[in-house]
Amino acid sequence: MKRIAFARIAQETNALSPVATTLHDFEGSHYLEGEDLLRAADRGPEVEGFFKRAELAGFATAARARKAEIEPVPILSAWASSGGPLSKECFEALEERVVEGLRKAGPIDGMYFCLHGAMGAAGIADPESRLLRSVRAVIGNVPLVVSHDLHGNLTRARVEAADAIVAYQTNPHRDHARIGEKAGRIAIGTVLGELRPTMAWRTLPMILGGGKTIDFLAPMRAVFKRMRRAEKKSEALAASTFMVHPWNDDPALGWSTVAITDGDHAAAERLADELAEMCWERRHLQPPEFPSAEEAISEARAAGVRRRLGCVTMADASDVVTAGAPGDSTHLLRALLEHGSGLLTYAAVRDPSAIATLWPQQVGDHVALSIGGTLDPARSRPLPVAGKIAGRFERHGFGKTIVLAVEHMRIVITDGPSMVMRPSFYTDVGLSLWKADIVVVKNFFPFLMFFLPYNRKTIFVRTHGTTDFDAAFQLRFDGPMHPRDTVDDWRARDHQRRGLASASSAGTFAQV
Repeated sequence: MKRIAFARIAQETNALSPVATTLHDFEGSHYLEGEDLLRAADRGPEVEGFFKRAELAGFATAARARKAEIEPVPILSAWASSGGPLSKECFEALEERVVEGLRKAGPIDGMYFCLHGAMGAAGIADPESRLLRSVRAVIGNVPLVVSHDLHGNLTRARVEAADAIVAYQTNPHRDHARIGEKAGRIAIGTVLGELRPTMAWRTLPMILGGGKTIDFLAPMRAVFKRMRRAEKKSEALAASTFMVHPWNDDPALGWSTVAITDGDHAAAERLADELAEMCWERRHLQPPEFPSAEEAISEARAAGVRRRLGCVTMADASDVVTAGAPGDSTHLLRALLEHGSGLLTYAAVRDPSAIATLWPQQVGDHVALSIGGTLDPARSRPLPVAGKIAGRFERHGFGKTIVLAVEHMRIVITDGPSMVMRPSFYTDVGLSLWKADIVVVKNFFPFLMFFLPYNRKTIFVRTHGTTDFDAAFQLRFDGPMHPRDTVDDWRARDHQRRGLASASSAGTFAQV
């Protein structure tokens, strides 16, 4: 029997958020070790409250298919909501735990490691590459296969540390388990001597492009179709495009492509290059412009028939918690209170201070206080409200929760991340989506799938916050970055980042 370890440490970091991610955030959301992890991967739910089946369940499926030859060895799985950078103490604790778990596991013939790809940690450059190096120090020169979210940021150090890196091929993401199974098959095949994964990659100095970046819509549809065709026709074991999390603070940030073949280096290079060119051709197709809060409310009010048949879903694009925003912005809340009279509206805000004030109260009590604007006070200010406590709950992943009825609004206040992505965020606290006119979400993509039964019109709203697309322009890069700067060619920077050219021969790129 060949023993293949599997583990996860995953969090997507927004470097602009002032709210640190701590060990409590992981342990309060999802943390499993050993047999508990093996049971969750085999039977589910893999991540309680969020994913019945995800990457590790996919890996378990691949291992079961070869159960006479493979023993899956569970180490740990730690997942936290997108947020600010991990504290140094949090990162080092997780690093120590995965290393110690591998040491206790005994001899390992290979490993599958599920990482987000856009994790940041205070004072630590490229923390996920450091995790891979730490794992390598324990497992030695055995196959190490890594999976990433397609918003991950590849670096030279990460590519050099792994035998294969694969990413989701859907956006909105809906292939977590399939990618885990693909990674598992590559790991198992390599351990058994059936495969010789050869990886090629390209990196582009661009952080935005591809329009809406939806996999089944133009302009990115052709790119995703090409990747799937390459795998279906056995041109590659795996093909990936990383459309990057633009609020990650790695200076070498940018879209990237990866191709993995079975021992054919030239074919891998050709495919990675072809995908990079396809992405670069789409760089000028930027995300759409979003309306202001007042414009969005007027648009929702005009959609009377759609509201009667369901609801208008309003995405707070400047405070997207699933992209790492603090979730305490009051800009949209304030506009909805001032301009949304007569429209029954569900909204959310994260405010631990308000929860501490409200928690001793009883359902039905009338209260007056300020909410929001406490975690990131530089970007929004607290909002004074008066209303009635309509619900009081303790929920896994969200912590203590209060539903506050304020005029035409039902505001769900959470102690933990206000990650509004699924209808259950509201339905679990007794709010019927069929009754609402407007439902606010804090998400860019997955809500489009989950709210499909109720949603009759989608409106993305821009106010001011850490997930404004141009907010990332203040970060420091290793040179000019599209679309903030004019960049005519990607190859010189690609060669420099991949170690194929010195800074002098590729041109000197000043810190911008």
